[in-house]
Amino acid sequence: MSFSTQTKNELARIFPENKRTKLAELAALIRMSGTIQLAGFKKLNFKIATENAAIARKHFKLLKELFGINTEVTAQKSNNLKKNNMYVMLITYEMGANDILEQLEILRREEESFYIENSVPEKLLKDDEDRRAYIRGAFLGAGSISDPEKTYHIEFVVSSNEFGEQFKELINTYGLNSKIAMRKNSYVVYIKESEQISDILNIMGAHKALLSLENTKIVKQMRNDINRIVNCETANLSKTIDASIRQIENIRFIKDTVGLSALPANLREIANLRLENENLSLKELGQMLSAPLGKSGVNHRLRKIEQMAEKLKGGESIDRD
Repeated sequence: MSFSTQTKNELARIFPENKRTKLAELAALIRMSGTIQLAGFKKLNFKIATENAAIARKHFKLLKELFGINTEVTAQKSNNLKKNNMYVMLITYEMGANDILEQLEILRREEESFYIENSVPEKLLKDDEDRRAYIRGAFLGAGSISDPEKTYHIEFVVSSNEFGEQFKELINTYGLNSKIAMRKNSYVVYIKESEQISDILNIMGAHKALLSLENTKIVKQMRNDINRIVNCETANLSKTIDASIRQIENIRFIKDTVGLSALPANLREIANLRLENENLSLKELGQMLSAPLGKSGVNHRLRKIEQMAEKLKGGESIDRD
């Protein structure tokens, strides 16, 4: 089961107690996943379709509680490649479709005519609980969230730019920075920042999904930190190995040309130790000296040996002092 489906299943089980809050959530659900059909002169039906059984049950329960409707839910094979079941509900004119759509501010009556509203229903969104429910309903109707293991992305697919802009502003009243983009024949309101996705999950009430997201973020951060440390240690080890190889090559060059006896006693001692202990660190070499030295002291002597080797390679003589 995808992370998006898990999140929707969690949200589908939240049922508000306040009537207006229920209306707000149902308004978003129907706007996002409903289709209006002409059933005759000034007569409308609307159809709700979803692939998620839990969301279908939520539609059914809200319609029953708010409008006393016991609509039939039929399962049909989806046309998409996944071949999931599609749960469909039809609310007819005789069942009160016109009145329901008007109360949900999806339909506007002017004299004897009806018009589709392309705006967020402000009359239904009187307080914070209503606004949260509306965002939750919109996600259940036409939202999705990516698996946080792969990427951070949550989106809501809307049918018009006008509604999309208003819905974006509704989300952004919570201090978020959602954006809108066109995709084919639809508009998408989306958020990509992980912290803001956590915030909107909290706004909708998806607390289990929020904890899962935060746990994933922690694991990913730990994995990144470990990789960074390993990469840093690998780089340092490579530098240490390269320096060790260069030191040994210089010492052997001196040994093969003028002999290590040409070196001052203090340099000759460290040169012999380095040849005999190729894999030891500078700190470990320093501890083996007759008069122990720290890492910087050992490095200083090896650099002097390197300078002497460079002189010999350039045809110069070296000074034992």
